[in-house]
Amino acid sequence: MGSVRLTGKGRRWLLKGHRWIYRDDIAAGEAQPGELIPVEDPNGNPLGWGLYSSASKIAVRLVTPDAAQPNRDFWAGRVRRAISARERMRLLSPEGACRLIAGDADGLPGWIVDLYGRVAVASSSIQGSDRMRDFLLELLVEELPFELDAIVERSDASVRRLEELPMRVELLQGEFTSPLVVEEPGLSYEVDVYEGHKTGHYLDQRDNRMRAAERAEGRRVLDAFCYDGLFGVRAALAGAKSVVCVDQSAPSGERVLRNAERNGVSDLVSFERANCMQDLRRRAEAGEQYGLVVLDPPAFARNKREREGAERGYVELNRRAIDLVEPGGTLVSASCSYNVKSENFVHYIAKAALAAGREVFLEELRGASPDHPHLLHLPETNYLKCAFLRVE
Repeated sequence: MGSVRLTGKGRRWLLKGHRWIYRDDIAAGEAQPGELIPVEDPNGNPLGWGLYSSASKIAVRLVTPDAAQPNRDFWAGRVRRAISARERMRLLSPEGACRLIAGDADGLPGWIVDLYGRVAVASSSIQGSDRMRDFLLELLVEELPFELDAIVERSDASVRRLEELPMRVELLQGEFTSPLVVEEPGLSYEVDVYEGHKTGHYLDQRDNRMRAAERAEGRRVLDAFCYDGLFGVRAALAGAKSVVCVDQSAPSGERVLRNAERNGVSDLVSFERANCMQDLRRRAEAGEQYGLVVLDPPAFARNKREREGAERGYVELNRRAIDLVEPGGTLVSASCSYNVKSENFVHYIAKAALAAGREVFLEELRGASPDHPHLLHLPETNYLKCAFLRVE
């Protein structure tokens, strides 16, 4: 069994509560890729156990600060705790959808499981979760209060390259009909777990979609970067006058129209395939106005080096969107870039408002749905910002 001994700086960092140990903070030690190993301070005293990576700058992800080695009961307890939390949120249903396990935030580093009805979609992003995959799936099946029809692996995120791991997309157990159809309160939609983004859907925006729909009644709505169109479909169900969904993906557009038809609002929802930044500019120049505009773009800053470019992108994007909001209307603007902090994001929108010459009021700044928890000692788990803004 391997082990690592930290530098003084590494020890101080860990004792502040952060769970990640960077390679520069290791004084000595070695281990196998993905191995569960003891972590020691500079004097050899135990600091806990973590999962080792031989490739990433994050060399160890601490699992527990206890001296005792985690055993099967320990891991089963972590899985059980995550499932119980979703039950208390009333999100665990064999017809609905939720993030069942949220990786580091649930004490299971690198391990994501999204549940779509009776199909679990698992995603591994580090060597440790890859090494433990079959074991963790075994625990998942044991701890769930209902049987699964199938388990799919969607371990194909780009972050796996940093861990020198191959991409994998495969059916691991069972069978199901694709695409899946998921039922939320008042909403039905399809999920493509093989070809869709992430594990097939963006569950983190579930509550924000419902909140945005409260501002849609009687208004024209523009849903930009719409993906599967659920901001727009929710708005139509809430009484919007009309909804235009825009995305550059043709498969997304097909899914938008099917979701609209499935929910009985196909007469209100249309789709246009376009580059959203260019499309917003074109609409603004044409003098179009909407009572509700939604921006839910992909991450603009995947690392610290991209933050400067992200600022330019967010300012320009929100400037164009502000131009499109009728007086007294609402802009819902989101950022899923962890490297863009909440205060920075709000500052970018303020710069956009100044450039647009409009008064913009921040009514709410929301985060991800509660099944995407924010572990306070791991700020990286707090990534989603969703601003609700009144534009005058």
